[in-house]
This record gives sequence, C-alpha cells and structure tokens, in this order.
Amino acid sequence: MRQIILGAVVAVLLPVAAQAQDAAAGEKAFAVCKACHAFGKNGVGPDLKGVIGRKAGTHEGYNYSAPMKSSGLTWDEPTMKKWLADPKGTVPGTKMVYAGMKDEKKLDDLVAYLKTQQ
Repeated sequence: MRQIILGAVVAVLLPVAAQAQDAAAGEKAFAVCKACHAFGKNGVGPDLKGVIGRKAGTHEGYNYSAPMKSSGLTWDEPTMKKWLADPKGTVPGTKMVYAGMKDEKKLDDLVAYLKTQQ
C-alpha cells in the first residue's frame, strides 16, 4: 500500500519538479541579454546586479527613458516575467529594443538566474 501511495505522490509531483526554475538554464537564456546588459556595470542597458527588488528606472548612472522612470514598477518575479515577455507592451515608450521571450520555462529560468545575481 505504501508503494502505491508513494508512486501516486511522485506521479503528482513530477510535473512540478520538471517545471521548477533552473538558474543554470537561465544563465544560458541570459546569453541574448549580454548584448546590452551586464552585472556590475551599465552598458547599452542598465546594470542588472541586484535588479530583483529594485524600483524600475532608478539604477544610478543609467539614462532611463521617461516612461521607465515613471512606470512605478518594482522588479519582482511576476513583473520581471511580464516585462521580459513583452517589454514594449509592459512599458510603452521604453528604450529596450528586445521583442520579448515567449517561452514560459525560459522566462522562469531567466528570472531564477537574475535572482542569483544579487
């Protein structure tokens, strides 16, 4: 009986584990971001070191667009995922030229990676 219950629990939890965030995969997904972003310095885009939890448009030394400065966003996990999926739809008038990432798993992984860069 225990084996049946254990098997049922594993069967239920397996899809959840398969969808868990993977920071190592997120580092690979970050490759496209490297063209404009780094950790520890501003580039074409703002420095992303410590971005999770930061108020949007506030990193010292970066010249943000007016819409980003006045967006009122804070980069928590759901907001970052929404932004990365559709930057121009999330903050119309942003300077970011990236079209967006549509793959939910890659979004989860990328945000997991960004969370490691605090």
